[in-house]
Amino acid sequence: MEQIKTSFDFEKPLADLMQQIEKVKQVADKTKVDMSATLAELEEKVANTSKSLYSNLTGWQKVQMSRHAERPQTLDYINFICDDFIEMHGDRTVKDDKAIIGGFASIDGQTVMIIGHQKGKNTKERQFRNFGMANPEGYRKALRLMRLAEKFNKPVISFIDTMGAYPGLEAEERGQGEAIARNLLEMSVLKVPILCFVVGEGASGGALGIGIGDKVYMLEHTWYSVISPESCSSILWRSWDFKEKAAECLKLTSDDMFKNKLIDGIVKEPLGGAHQNPELMGETLKKQIVKDLKELTKLDTDKLIATRIDKFCAMGVVVEG
Repeated sequence: MEQIKTSFDFEKPLADLMQQIEKVKQVADKTKVDMSATLAELEEKVANTSKSLYSNLTGWQKVQMSRHAERPQTLDYINFICDDFIEMHGDRTVKDDKAIIGGFASIDGQTVMIIGHQKGKNTKERQFRNFGMANPEGYRKALRLMRLAEKFNKPVISFIDTMGAYPGLEAEERGQGEAIARNLLEMSVLKVPILCFVVGEGASGGALGIGIGDKVYMLEHTWYSVISPESCSSILWRSWDFKEKAAECLKLTSDDMFKNKLIDGIVKEPLGGAHQNPELMGETLKKQIVKDLKELTKLDTDKLIATRIDKFCAMGVVVEG
């Protein structure tokens, strides 16, 4: 059985069982006594506990999972999924925003445009990438690349993983709201297929800025909402102490989003989260991408756009009898 790495408090029952397994192995090595039956029993307990634990996570626990330091990010998925990748830079107006990356790539012989948030894995990378929080030039770069994909009739794939658009004064001065709104408008009528995947955090307009697609998926242990639980808690209760309660009230998990018909599907993660087996997560995403592109590329352009617009227009609509 593959070893599961634990990081969070709610994983303690699992960590305790794995610690017991290590102790039994040490005793077996020292005493040369056959402990295989005990090990088998403990490993069965680990398997059962893992399935039970990760299939019943609360909203806040899923938020924690989505922020795991070792969780795969856009560049990781590009490496796992694509045969090649040519990164493209700049919005042709201000500068190159490092929080959003994009470029042409090849997946099983199909050329696509990939765009996604990149948070960085360590302190230096995170500062360089601005923690995945894009400025207006990041969204304008994304739009430039999407128009380029449209020009050459290539599908667009976006990977969403951000705490939100950058909230600094300079971002607002350069038109943060307009840049995101422009992307919503342009993506809704883009003449090529668009696939969107929430692979980590999907916060507010920062996520929506590259989140309008023919198919929108969430990975199993991710969240997607208008606001983060901490910010919601600080607004409603003037404190971050109620973030767990806020996470439940926001209905931000993949299950909640699918139930409310705000996404098209949930992509299953390896047991324990995408960080436990990034390669397998990449394979799963690749299968989903290849499957959807085969279906979407067959559709007439007018029908593709009309279906996309109808899907988003129907969200939040209540018909009373």
